[in-house]
Amino acid sequence: MRTVWLNGEFLPEDQAKVSVFDRGLLFAQGVYEVSPVLDGKFRNWPHHAARLERSKALTRISDDTDWPTVLAQLIERNNLTEGRVYLQITGGAPADRDFLAPVEGVPATRFAFTQDAPLVDLPKAETGLKVMLHPEGRWAIRSAKTTQLLYAVLAKEAARDAGYDDAWLVDNGMVTEQTSANAHIIDARGVLVSHPVDHGVLPGVTRICVLEIARDMGIEVEERAFSTEELFAAREAFVSAAGSLVLPVSEVDGRPIGNGGPGVLTAEIRRRYIARLRSS
Repeated sequence: MRTVWLNGEFLPEDQAKVSVFDRGLLFAQGVYEVSPVLDGKFRNWPHHAARLERSKALTRISDDTDWPTVLAQLIERNNLTEGRVYLQITGGAPADRDFLAPVEGVPATRFAFTQDAPLVDLPKAETGLKVMLHPEGRWAIRSAKTTQLLYAVLAKEAARDAGYDDAWLVDNGMVTEQTSANAHIIDARGVLVSHPVDHGVLPGVTRICVLEIARDMGIEVEERAFSTEELFAAREAFVSAAGSLVLPVSEVDGRPIGNGGPGVLTAEIRRRYIARLRSS
């Protein structure tokens, strides 16, 4: 049984409980981070920590937990070698339900857990993801990593029901991102195009590293929105996220992207990113 961490205590997962009045449960007033774990260590923490601070400020949540110490101990207690470590902070649990949080504030609810999952040897890295296009319908502020994930859940389930691996969200003809990953293309010119970091997409930690790697490889990068027409004309497409690192996209709405298989540049970016994580 996994050990989880809740409000300062390490507990068996079946003993960790939160209040029914928790603001994360009632109002989705919660933020979270997911860090990849390779070789028993969580990676990219400075980027995750910076994004967490921005998310807390936007959602008016206060917390000063020493997360690196908590996460390291949690990974050790669960003997995790490869996978993910997840943390969440909510607005806490006042005495009753009210849209307005108490003026004097309540302590944040904080918890974390590990997930044992392969990151390096993923079959989809060899075959590519098959995704479908789906209308964008999330709330307007997507740059904070909050727990308001219902629309992403529904889009993922719609993709599963239609026989796809996931969905790419489209707003007025322009691709924003995958349901839980940043979306990228290598266009017909060989340029890597990625949606700019603004309120419309999550500023992905893996995305930051991917763009740095691409530039190191001599690939021109354009941070701009791209259309569905550009997507179908692209040489390659791929996604980046902490939970899957870098994965190629080989098919969209039943139409092949490029040669219908993982792209050469995508594979090299993934290889370099894994090496970078292991050396960090």
